[in-house]
Amino acid sequence: MHIHHLLENNSVANKFVAQLRDTDIQGDRMRFRRNIERLGEILGYELSKNFKYEDKAVTTPLGTASVDLPAEEIVLCSILRAGLPLHNGLLNYFDDAENSFISAYRHHPDNDEKFEILVEYLASPSLMNKTLILADPMLATGRSFVNVMKALESMGTPANIHLVSVIGAREGIEYIASEFPENTHLWIATIDEELNDRGYIVPGLGDAGDLCFGTKMQH
Repeated sequence: MHIHHLLENNSVANKFVAQLRDTDIQGDRMRFRRNIERLGEILGYELSKNFKYEDKAVTTPLGTASVDLPAEEIVLCSILRAGLPLHNGLLNYFDDAENSFISAYRHHPDNDEKFEILVEYLASPSLMNKTLILADPMLATGRSFVNVMKALESMGTPANIHLVSVIGAREGIEYIASEFPENTHLWIATIDEELNDRGYIVPGLGDAGDLCFGTKMQH
């Protein structure tokens, strides 16, 4: 797996990640969502450098210009519900992409710390020979990405796979690296060192879905 770690180099993205983590700012849901969206835009820009391009002629009022444009069929797939702001950021840049949505959540069958990832909803176009961009802001254990990819197998085999996330744990990254094809690319803003005993990223930022949209009832 090819890992692209955004905060290895300092940029304005540092500010957006810091605000996502900051408990004094997290209460502003609109800013929280917007910061995830802005990171999606930055990660999308970096990701676009990996595309194949074709020369196109563009007619201007004064003549013709030659421009290299992306030559890939893109499908953006977001994991509900926390993935929606990240999806919006990517869609701001890849505005002609097809879109896919899938649900994945932690289910605690015994009401303890053990959980399984359940996938219950999928709406997707064909992925056959297309470029799949799979987005989820939190990469904790990595099991959501893996289970979602398995659920998407019925949609066809993509030519390229890009995973986009905001914060990940090294343990989860190692796990998805063992489960996804070697030529998969991971685009991630920042990487934390550990998971706690509940499978949450430390220091992380908490539950991204709740911080974006409000707390949910467990079932």
